[in-house]
Amino acid sequence: MEDLREVARTIFEHALADCSVEKAVARHVSVRDGILHIGAEAIDLRGIQRVRIVAAGKASRTMLHSLLRQLAFPTSFDLAGVLIAPEASPRFHSQLPDGFLYFWGGHPSPNEASFAGAQAALTMLRKLPQDAPEESLCFFLISGGASAMMELPLDPTISLADTADFHRALVASGATITEMNCVRKHFSAVKGGRLALAAGQATCRSLLISDVPIGREDALGSGPTLPDTSTVAECKGILDRYHLLPRFPAAVRHFFESSALAETPKPAEFHARATVLLNAQSLAESAARHAQALGLTPVIDNTCDEWEYKAAAHYLLDRLRNLRNRQSSLCLISVGELSVGLPAENGNHGAIGVGGRNQQFVLYAATMLTSDDDPVAILSAGSDGIDGNSPAAGAVLDRGALPTGDVDSACRVLQSFNTYPFLRDRNAAIVMGPSGNNLRDLRILITR
Repeated sequence: MEDLREVARTIFEHALADCSVEKAVARHVSVRDGILHIGAEAIDLRGIQRVRIVAAGKASRTMLHSLLRQLAFPTSFDLAGVLIAPEASPRFHSQLPDGFLYFWGGHPSPNEASFAGAQAALTMLRKLPQDAPEESLCFFLISGGASAMMELPLDPTISLADTADFHRALVASGATITEMNCVRKHFSAVKGGRLALAAGQATCRSLLISDVPIGREDALGSGPTLPDTSTVAECKGILDRYHLLPRFPAAVRHFFESSALAETPKPAEFHARATVLLNAQSLAESAARHAQALGLTPVIDNTCDEWEYKAAAHYLLDRLRNLRNRQSSLCLISVGELSVGLPAENGNHGAIGVGGRNQQFVLYAATMLTSDDDPVAILSAGSDGIDGNSPAAGAVLDRGALPTGDVDSACRVLQSFNTYPFLRDRNAAIVMGPSGNNLRDLRILITR
């Protein structure tokens, strides 16, 4: 009998391989006869004397390496940059051109390098001469994870420890990624367009590997290089809705309660151009192609993006059951991120289990399967290779891997958010390590 779990894994792995950062950069960026082409745009490089690059996020190393290889700037250029990546890599550090600084930014909470990298990027951009801005070209390579990896509070008196607690409280709140990043924009000296403002009138172009909802690219990495469409009023509404202020350290709470809380730069205040190299739809469409090649009818349904994980599980299983009435070989595909609210007392300091939103979703959905659903496999995994605080990217289960006697144990595990050990012991965890990419989470439900 065909193992639908392996089929789901195969589709996930092939979809991720298709969405190569290197291929995406090569498709969108090139230089011919002294003209830089970014998509349909052409920029004459003959008047450029200085190139500055800021790369931050989970895909930053891959993006920077690909851009430098693709463009091969002449030695006459004054080239410098800041790379803020999620892990230390002496080998890659040694391959960077002279003039580049490398910071090992923290995730999911900022660390000292997050502060240092943000400050280095601001300092580098502010040093650009403003008397001839047309001679300077800035690239911003932004991917998911940049919110934590590149951080600096607007209020310089707020400590790193308090900033890290602030980030942890946001992640544990159950807020969506767009809501969390709205709050971060109003807290930070580099987010909400403030990083790009530091470059003055220089020519600035952003290249994005997006892990946010399509059309909300100003939320990616909390939008350091794009004008912000969110407002202080929206920020305060989110703080109230999720009861966040009591969970913040005193210094952060006082900052948000201040009447001087500033608006972020708005679209009328500066012009910015951004090119999305890859996004979640790229991942979904690739998964659909591979499912079809395996004889399955693919259906993409992203309705439950940013839903609470239990609601998403109910929705997708009901959708699969309804579709199966008309099509026996089916692959239901859903991309996006789900929310998992952690208890308030665990939000900042308390011990929680080892797991993540993908494993939480898979295990919860598996407890809802009945014999009428067989055969069905459920996969959910992060395209970045990381799920929460676990070493897994996600998990894949069918009802056979969760026999009746295991359901009660699974429910207890879900309550403690300790899904990884349970799934690992049943050979259901997907462990792959950081992928160098970040296109949101991919859910695959298969029935044959």
